Amino acid sequence: MKTVRILSLLLLLIVSTTVPVAMAKPKEGTRIQDGVLTYSAGHYLAGQPLKVGFDPYGYNYEAHIFLGFYANVYLGRDGFPPYEGDDAAYLAENPGADSKWYWPYRDVWLMMKWNDAWLSNMDRDGDGLLDRYHGYPTYIGSGAWLTNHQKGEEDGEHWSYFVKIVAAPADATSTGGVWYAADGTEIGPVIWGAFAIIQEVASGEGATYVSPAGPGFGKW
Repeated sequence: MKTVRILSLLLLLIVSTTVPVAMAKPKEGTRIQDGVLTYSAGHYLAGQPLKVGFDPYGYNYEAHIFLGFYANVYLGRDGFPPYEGDDAAYLAENPGADSKWYWPYRDVWLMMKWNDAWLSNMDRDGDGLLDRYHGYPTYIGSGAWLTNHQKGEEDGEHWSYFVKIVAAPADATSTGGVWYAADGTEIGPVIWGAFAIIQEVASGEGATYVSPAGPGFGKW
């Protein structure tokens, strides 16, 4: 299951990608429905407006969901069209895609969900980007959370992996690679500095980690 856990960490890289907007409304905020939020430069769909619902890669920015092949998390921003499952046909039309680090995991099926604090579906501060931790200086204390659920096959066996991740609360303390609440209760292992893992579930193993502070999102 080491490969699966590595995938979950690599997955977090994508949530740092921002989507610029062509125009912004500093007070009201610019929404996807306004038709002016666009894919960033370098993206295969650069300049095209984001739309409500799922895009060709599996992102639904309005609903805070990704659903699709693992490779499609990254292919668009690298200038490639979405992968649909046919290796030979895809590589014939898109040589070089197989040199990307994520290509070996291309057919892992992935579902991500996140809340507005993690990545909003609008720009409220007029900086031309979808908001992150709106109203807070950093993710710390923002209440941001993310889940990802992966499914695949390895050596002829099906596997699945699920993880919940939260932004550490403002009064938490990080010690020895673990976040602790103000009362000393363990929240979970530190991941990407500002976040904590609060639950992991792996096929064949069950719950491999459950936060002593509880695996629910509400308290954070």
